Amino acid sequence: MSFFDVTTFGSLFVTLFVIMDPPGTIPIFLALTSGRAHKVRRRMAWQAAAVALGVITAFGLFGRQILDYLHVSVPALQVSGGILLLLIALDLLTGKIEEPTQTKEVNVALVPLGTPLLAGPGAIVAVILAVQAADTGGQELAVWCAIVAMHVVMWLTMRFSLVIITVIKEGGVVLITRLSGLLLSAIAVQLSADGVFGFIAEQG
Repeated sequence: MSFFDVTTFGSLFVTLFVIMDPPGTIPIFLALTSGRAHKVRRRMAWQAAAVALGVITAFGLFGRQILDYLHVSVPALQVSGGILLLLIALDLLTGKIEEPTQTKEVNVALVPLGTPLLAGPGAIVAVILAVQAADTGGQELAVWCAIVAMHVVMWLTMRFSLVIITVIKEGGVVLITRLSGLLLSAIAVQLSADGVFGFIAEQG
């Protein structure tokens, strides 16, 4: 048994990357925090990442109990999760994702940035499935390291959003978002297929 499963880490990190879409988050973050001082933007960046990490961690720790309480099997979650991720992928590919509007009643770092923009249904499903699939200590460690690493990336992306968008321009954001949608669609199809085979195995 290896101390750290690199394959599990890479798989979940890539999945979360294409779901949470750091490049696509940049223009939304800038729009929601427009007119704020740089110090306030920096604070909102880590607040949003911290909220998302808290939500994801909660579902990662208690996802199994939630499924058992609702009498939902893992294959059912895989199929539904695959469909959900496919819908997100289609939005990424077609550019039909609506940007949330800024509101003065709530801290935008908490809602909608922290959740549901970062810790959305797709990321939650992916984490629950990854935690359930981790059979060894090395895999479990890799899963949680991937979750933390992804949120560090999200924090750095928002923290340096002005610099990043100056470098890659709007066209770069669109290109990376489309590529992320393509990768996510493949992951969604594979996830659904695994769920179908899981149903067949349970019946057999």
